[in-house]
Amino acid sequence: MTASSSADDNPAAVPPDRGRFAATQWSMVLQAGRADSGDAQEALARLCETYWYPLYAHVRRRGYAAADAQDLTQEFFLRLLDRRLLAQADPQRGRFRSFVLTALDHFLADARAKAQAQKRGGGAAGLSLDFDFAERRFAIEPVDAAAPDKIFDWQWALALLEAVLRQLAAEYAAQGQERVYALLKDALIRGRDGLSYAEIGGKLGLSEGAVKVAAHRLRRRYREYLRAEIARTVAAEADVADEMRHLMRTFSGE
Repeated sequence: MTASSSADDNPAAVPPDRGRFAATQWSMVLQAGRADSGDAQEALARLCETYWYPLYAHVRRRGYAAADAQDLTQEFFLRLLDRRLLAQADPQRGRFRSFVLTALDHFLADARAKAQAQKRGGGAAGLSLDFDFAERRFAIEPVDAAAPDKIFDWQWALALLEAVLRQLAAEYAAQGQERVYALLKDALIRGRDGLSYAEIGGKLGLSEGAVKVAAHRLRRRYREYLRAEIARTVAAEADVADEMRHLMRTFSGE
């Protein structure tokens, strides 16, 4: 496949639910409620594994030491995964981001009041939480005087974009186009500060026009993956546009 080939030629590369809003991971969890649903449990676990770091960083910014924050984060996810917290979720206000932040703050208030941060040596069942990586990342983040919920939204938005870029990278790798993706991703992220299309073409042995076509395709796929990733975290199609606007406001510092 050439750099300018359409992803439509490769059905496996198309993001799920393209062109329609089907049952998303968060909507499945909400619909299942406390019922024993394997699909809903798996969907919830996938959401948690994607977005756990913003929650851990939020706990750390609340003043907890690393060891206590790790215990609390694990306990929170254990409760979430066994559905003790899901009974609080309102299907009519279906944003996973909003629900987990509110639930976490309530959980922390309760834990502080009871002074019972319990050790959970094995970690949250079914989740892989790399706290060593989380601490290294947290240690290099700048001190920010913004409100904790604003910082959380920023961290959440970064986690979402990281998930989108991982999916894009996997798609291009499956097509043997890792170098094409690496160069075009830099142009996508850095804009005018990155390499010009002519410079990228020189590195790839492509004309400037071919690079423009490839860049257009990458931006389209990026938008599709972005929408699909946001849709995973909301319960209704109408919420996707609102969450997209919230993401843009977060990155603009509003």
